[in-house]
Amino acid sequence: MDRIVCITGATSGIGRATALLLAGKGCRIIACGRRGDRLVGLKEELGSKVHTLAFDVRNRLDVEAAFASLPEAFSPVDTLINNAGNAHGLDPIQEGDPDDWDAMIDINVKGLLYVTRALLPSLIKSGRGHLLNIGSTAGKEVYPKGNVYCASKHAVDALNQAFRIDLNAEGIRVGAINPGLVETEFSKVRFKGDEARAETVYEGYEPLRPEDIADIIWFALSRPAHVNIADLVVMPTAQASSTQVRKAP
Repeated sequence: MDRIVCITGATSGIGRATALLLAGKGCRIIACGRRGDRLVGLKEELGSKVHTLAFDVRNRLDVEAAFASLPEAFSPVDTLINNAGNAHGLDPIQEGDPDDWDAMIDINVKGLLYVTRALLPSLIKSGRGHLLNIGSTAGKEVYPKGNVYCASKHAVDALNQAFRIDLNAEGIRVGAINPGLVETEFSKVRFKGDEARAETVYEGYEPLRPEDIADIIWFALSRPAHVNIADLVVMPTAQASSTQVRKAP
């Protein structure tokens, strides 16, 4: 597939798995992330198929400068995968840390907006723009102690719907993939480096893997031009909701 695909949060988990898969399918990849050392490693793996950009999506000026620097071989971007996101803390609202709230809102909502706004002229110019937002089942329901994280993912769900309406006249496909429990660094970040606690989230059942979501992203991107995967929810078989997971005794 001859596409130029920008992926945020490409240094780990779903973003990295998607970069590897799509590069193997013939796409040119713009891999974005904060961790420069991991971007170097991805560049070593993919060579000329990837162009890396190190920036934090929370900084609008850095976002704009990064995309203004794209070389001709990686422009115009025709596909954007808004994958960067995070969860910080798992506390009832009355005990929540406002710094955690800021981090989630700044990355999950404002960062997504900054990146999308910076690349929309390119997606429109390409004549075949495709925008995929990686949401969460937390954007479809609310669970105990999920308050601000769930709110941020509900915002992604609302933005996905609004983008699709606003960009309809431009012929841009807009869709979202909303995963449930995927074994990534997500829980390690949420529990602020407490690996033992993070591991308990995925014990007793088989969670989704980053590669599972990458396969679904590839499916969405590879549909004929008249087909748009507008909103898809995917969970491991063991999961029925955010609070109900069948675990081995």
